[in-house]
Amino acid sequence: MDSTEREHAGSQARQHAARLTAKDIHGVALTWVDNAGMTRVKAVPTAHLAHAAQWGVGMSPVFDVFLSDDSSVTSTHIGGPVGDLRLIPDLDRLTVLAAQPGWAWAPADRHEQDGTPYAACQRQFARRMTARAAAQDIRLLMGFETEWTVTTRSADGPGPRVPDSAEGPAYGMTRLVGMSGYLRDILEALAAQDVDVLQIHPEYTTGQFEVSVAPAEPVHAADLTVLVRETVRAVSLHHGLTASFAPVTAAGSVGNGAHLHLSLWRDGKNLCRGGDGPHGMSRACEAFLAGALDELPALLAIGAPLPASYLRLRPNQWAGPYQCWGVENREAALRFVPGPPLSPDAANAELKCFDAAANPYLLTGAVIAAGLRGLDRGRTLPAPVTGNPADTDATRLPDSLPAALEHFARSSLLRTELGEPLFASLLAVRQGEADLARDLAPQALAAALRNRY
Repeated sequence: MDSTEREHAGSQARQHAARLTAKDIHGVALTWVDNAGMTRVKAVPTAHLAHAAQWGVGMSPVFDVFLSDDSSVTSTHIGGPVGDLRLIPDLDRLTVLAAQPGWAWAPADRHEQDGTPYAACQRQFARRMTARAAAQDIRLLMGFETEWTVTTRSADGPGPRVPDSAEGPAYGMTRLVGMSGYLRDILEALAAQDVDVLQIHPEYTTGQFEVSVAPAEPVHAADLTVLVRETVRAVSLHHGLTASFAPVTAAGSVGNGAHLHLSLWRDGKNLCRGGDGPHGMSRACEAFLAGALDELPALLAIGAPLPASYLRLRPNQWAGPYQCWGVENREAALRFVPGPPLSPDAANAELKCFDAAANPYLLTGAVIAAGLRGLDRGRTLPAPVTGNPADTDATRLPDSLPAALEHFARSSLLRTELGEPLFASLLAVRQGEADLARDLAPQALAAALRNRY
């Protein structure tokens, strides 16, 4: 930032700080998400918000090579104890945290000490890809589904267990009744934070729930998934529960996904409908989706980033393990949703093969990059799969992190768009995660991650 921008940021932050202080808010959590998908934080007293907005808060770049267990690796450009970055809060996203009394939150961009953007900042990567789409007159709306499982400490042992009130059938009213006070408090907290919730319900496996929020532009959508997740975590603690967003919490069970919905817009028109492409999508929408579908094996290393992710990514569990698309096909990695005929906003596409261990900023940016290449090349979609892909010759997506990494390492698109520092650090982290899991049985792998995400 130059001196004028710095002074403006300070003035804006002082106004925010005054309003926060009047609401008895004493601290502001500044978050970013690292390459292992961990939400990291530095917090400042409300009185120091202006200084943070002007000069940033120091944080080592080494967290870009941290693994899920807080060990670290190194890469060509990032690693080791030397260096410092500045976390600059995005004051436009400043939010009073309804489930954490006395606290507010803002996502942060990372900058070098001289104020220039940090080359490996995932949030700025997402912003850069969003701008690239806008330059082609494409406005993207995105939204993540947030799935989690709840447990409590067992009365007769140290291990966690699903509370009786969270048991019951998939999507069952029994489970909603048993957990109605808990889910009400989640809805209340999200509403107080101006998060537009579309639906909340019990999910497939025991103790599992899902909340979906209204779509937003890509960077905001990634911010929202961080905010929603941490709100659910805070409300859960108030209820004596632990919320886990890990890809699996028990080997062999249905896992927690983070399905990504998206739609393309131009001149106020939803390009996912009203066109002469497959099932009414425009040709621009088709090309974008075809580009994303083409790149899915490499994108999986970003969106399914842990060895445990592949315990979830199995056939016949609606995880989208096949590199194919279909209309309302919940087993295909790419599900096209035409929506009700009279609802112009409803048509969208869903990428089902991703989970919440993914960095949402990396994922939104990488999907946009892949879609734009499809658009540039005029790609077309193959024929849709109309039944269970397991009963067809549909191509299986990589079934392990090392297999996905092979595709990622060969992706010239992702290497170019991410930039070498971010690409190399991602590759190093994923290889490190694969090494960590090499000798772990599935259940041990699930247990190791249950309380990390």
